[in-house]
Amino acid sequence: MMKETNYDPSFTDGADTKAKEVLKRYFGYDDFRTGQSSIINSLLAGEDALGIMPTGAGKSICYQVPALMMSGVTLVISPLISLMIDQVKALNQAGIHAAYLNSSLTVGQYYKALDYARQMVYKIIYVAPERLLTEEFQSFARSTEISMVAIDEAHCVSQWGQDFRPSYLKITEFIDSLPKRPIVAAFTATATDLVKNDIIKILHLHNPHTVVTGFDRKNLSFEVRKEKDKFSFLIPYLREHKDQNGIIYCSTRKTVEEVTDRLRQEGFAVTRYHAGLGDRERNQNQDDFIYDKVNLMVATNAFGMGIDKSNVNFVIHYNMPKNLESYYQEAGRAGRDGSNAECILLYAPKDVVTNQYLIDLGNDNEELDDFSRRKVRENEYEKLKQMTFYCFTNDCLREYILRYFGEYGQGYCGNCSNCLTNFEEVDVTAISEALVKTVSESRERYGINVIIDTIRGGKNSKIMQFRMNEASTYASMSKESDKTVRLVVNHLLLTEYLILTNDNYPILKLGPNAHYLLNKERTIMMKMMKEEKKIKPKKVVEYTDKKSAAPAVLDVNEALFAELKSLRAKLATIQKVPAYIIFNDKTLTEMAAYLPVTEEEMLEINGVGAMKFEKYGQDFIDVIKEFKDAADNSSTDSNNQNID
Repeated sequence: MMKETNYDPSFTDGADTKAKEVLKRYFGYDDFRTGQSSIINSLLAGEDALGIMPTGAGKSICYQVPALMMSGVTLVISPLISLMIDQVKALNQAGIHAAYLNSSLTVGQYYKALDYARQMVYKIIYVAPERLLTEEFQSFARSTEISMVAIDEAHCVSQWGQDFRPSYLKITEFIDSLPKRPIVAAFTATATDLVKNDIIKILHLHNPHTVVTGFDRKNLSFEVRKEKDKFSFLIPYLREHKDQNGIIYCSTRKTVEEVTDRLRQEGFAVTRYHAGLGDRERNQNQDDFIYDKVNLMVATNAFGMGIDKSNVNFVIHYNMPKNLESYYQEAGRAGRDGSNAECILLYAPKDVVTNQYLIDLGNDNEELDDFSRRKVRENEYEKLKQMTFYCFTNDCLREYILRYFGEYGQGYCGNCSNCLTNFEEVDVTAISEALVKTVSESRERYGINVIIDTIRGGKNSKIMQFRMNEASTYASMSKESDKTVRLVVNHLLLTEYLILTNDNYPILKLGPNAHYLLNKERTIMMKMMKEEKKIKPKKVVEYTDKKSAAPAVLDVNEALFAELKSLRAKLATIQKVPAYIIFNDKTLTEMAAYLPVTEEEMLEINGVGAMKFEKYGQDFIDVIKEFKDAADNSSTDSNNQNID
């Protein structure tokens, strides 16, 4: 039996007083975000938990706070080295003793860390799943009080998820080997119902307290562009956002190299990341981006999982990903601090072909039998179809994503390219009937191009070879443009009047709703673009007025914000950590708006806890005081000049 709590955004969690004190002292926040308190309280009560929370929603707080309140050690099982290093640095900066155990350590470092772990020096230890069943780690685990095992990126355990990792299947074997079963908590940002049930079943979660906070991230805007020359869009966009941090995702290593080379030729500070690079270069390039030495990263999907960089302002998908889970997870690396950010997908038809190739190439997992491998491939093709539909829908893009994950919004978000475009409802019944009738009469033997060319009266060799010029529907839609007819085809695929096979040469076939059109029983209306982007985008505000607790637009002094960023960069260099680990952009924004000059005022700023204030608070207060004094002197001088 599974207890599940779906949270309304207006719901405010009650939080345990001691947990709030830990949150404030180490992390600098006065209250928990939606869902965090519920998970924390259930873990402190000894219950297993499953948290499905979008990127940036604060999943790590859900296990870090209770870890500090439990008597023993908390193990965090994490799939990527970069994630562990990043989280441990952030915890150490907050005054929390934490460590990681993975292949980045030398043998000597690994055994030294294990020795400290046995002495209970660390409250939180990050470990790669591959290490769990090694003799050394097993010896440590059996002789240590392990209060909790937290599993990050838990969707990796499911073969139906987008990042299935066979090593995750070893987790239950490890937990079962312990003298006493610890509390088990699992977390993921993206999970369909199928994946969610898989997580619970495979990880043997005991009646888990399940919290689904919702997948919507209102600070992200979504846009799909169909560009013949993607680079012609990319250059002007990057120049317009030259001072911002961004990730450009490409589907292949070759494309990463091509885009990186061209951007360098155009004078951009850019680096690259893909599995074909050596470990040393890959790690250096990742560090250059995380530490703000360059502001652009061009990468395959090998980059990003576990990267906690909070100040990514935009994510551009140069190619369409294989599925919506991957897309939303990758796009979600923008705006992690709650600031407005843009997610742009550049679609081209060949992206579909590339992804079909990658799906076929990737189904050689030795952990799966032939039947399972075939089912996984079919599932991935279905996910690709849904991803492709996303690129063609004229409905709200945010609504499409939410609906995919089982949520429903209001149908209009005001913050995606479709909602910001004027559409008109058009009757496309005649075109729809002609398409479906042509597929039926040709006995479902041909692809999209042949069917479209038939109803538009094409005279190419295939039409003549297949004798489609003799079809009853031939040239019946000759006045309609190729673009319009293709949009109607995509709409019919989306609404299951037609289906497209997954063969090397995809064939159009009749869908389950086709009979309504064949029998002339339905009118088909669809949105057609009327006029591009006359509507101004809705500004999403993530800040809160300190007194009224209502959403507020902060009056931020940009000059002071720049000075605070400069100070942060200097401190980050000294501490050898990424700048956002000192304070993220949102925290600096609040400082530049509220101008705190005392310890009490500084501790009111979100992200400034007692430990962080002790390390850095006075440095930032000094800069703010100096700025205020200069502003006051300037105002006084101006008044004196007016008197004179």
